[in-house]
Amino acid sequence: MKRFAAFCVLAVFAGILVAAHKGNSDDNSSSAPAAPNAGIITGADQTEKYVPYLKGKRVALLANPTSIIGRTHMVDSLQALGVNIVKVFGPEHGFRGNASAGAHVKDEIDSATGIPVISLYGAKNKPTKEDLADVDLMIYDLQDVGCRFYTNINALVRLMEACAENGKELLILDRPNPNGYFVDGPVLDMKLKSGIGMFPIPITHGLTIAEFAQMANGEGWLSNKLQCKLKIVKVANYNHSMPYTLPVKPSPNLNTQQSVMLYPSLCLFEGTILNHGRGTYFPFTVLGSPELKGKYSFSYTPVSIPGMAEEPLHMNQVCYGIDLRNYDINQLRKTKRINLQWMIELYKAYPDKEKFFDFKQSKQMGNIDKLAGTSEFKEQIRQGWTEEQIRKSWEPGLSAFKALRKKYLLYPDE
Repeated sequence: MKRFAAFCVLAVFAGILVAAHKGNSDDNSSSAPAAPNAGIITGADQTEKYVPYLKGKRVALLANPTSIIGRTHMVDSLQALGVNIVKVFGPEHGFRGNASAGAHVKDEIDSATGIPVISLYGAKNKPTKEDLADVDLMIYDLQDVGCRFYTNINALVRLMEACAENGKELLILDRPNPNGYFVDGPVLDMKLKSGIGMFPIPITHGLTIAEFAQMANGEGWLSNKLQCKLKIVKVANYNHSMPYTLPVKPSPNLNTQQSVMLYPSLCLFEGTILNHGRGTYFPFTVLGSPELKGKYSFSYTPVSIPGMAEEPLHMNQVCYGIDLRNYDINQLRKTKRINLQWMIELYKAYPDKEKFFDFKQSKQMGNIDKLAGTSEFKEQIRQGWTEEQIRKSWEPGLSAFKALRKKYLLYPDE
């Protein structure tokens, strides 16, 4: 404990926290050792900036396997540093990340630490007053992938609401957005608001979690336009154009860097009759259907995989289609666009076009309108619109969002 106290004193002189508003944020310098990814240092890894602030407080975290300090889970690391963690909240896939996509997760006691784990993806989706009664400070540290339909931003805003309702401060340990290099897609038509699209943003928003939290506060997206008190530890040595390789898979079906980078383009296929790799160990990197036999030579067979896909679309059937496991991701980085050509091509190749967007064919499939954020997209594909015609229909909403985004940036676009 003496060693910890000495550490705290030194850290106070170094400066503890980064203010939530851009204008009050400190610079990106840090004395922490450089990590991979061109010297980028996550908020969590800059312990000297926040651990002293946690001393003497009852702390709760919203965390999953991506919540790490170095290579060690944050819960274990903070406990070792003497932080009093009273509970952990778990998002979709659970605290330990072993639940299938969309599967409800139950409360439990974490076997490794003995800390109560409360699920926010089961009976409730945000902490209650009782959950926060013995909490002085909340921490949010989840790795996001920068897409509207990835549910971490939903969990973030609900947590912000709970903190605002109960007078709790939220500390966000920011992380890079691997898809933060571009902003693209139609802005969500709020008539299509759902669990896979809750905010008026495009498919890729180009924000880190902390930047998104500032936007949610600033644009009044919390219930009753509540304002959550935020503290942010910024990522050091980072700008939005930097490539960032995730050290931990963000969820069971985004298990490679390739899948993370293809996700903005391929998740739209959840609203089609095509399998997109669920039921394989390489999800979000392949596309196929039994109905495409004879049109494509590449094939694979989806099977039931516990923790990833229990009943994947076209289970135990040979699917024919496109293999993107070796696709050059730099092509996406150069264009700074979602790839629409795969959707256009596969729709043209599919024999029964009436079924292509019929999401009722399988419980694993989503509503293409809600995924795209507009009811126009599927009709545009059906009518043979070109990519440029489709993109033109996204304006002026997309340009307006890009202008709005600039108000909340903590990091430059370079």
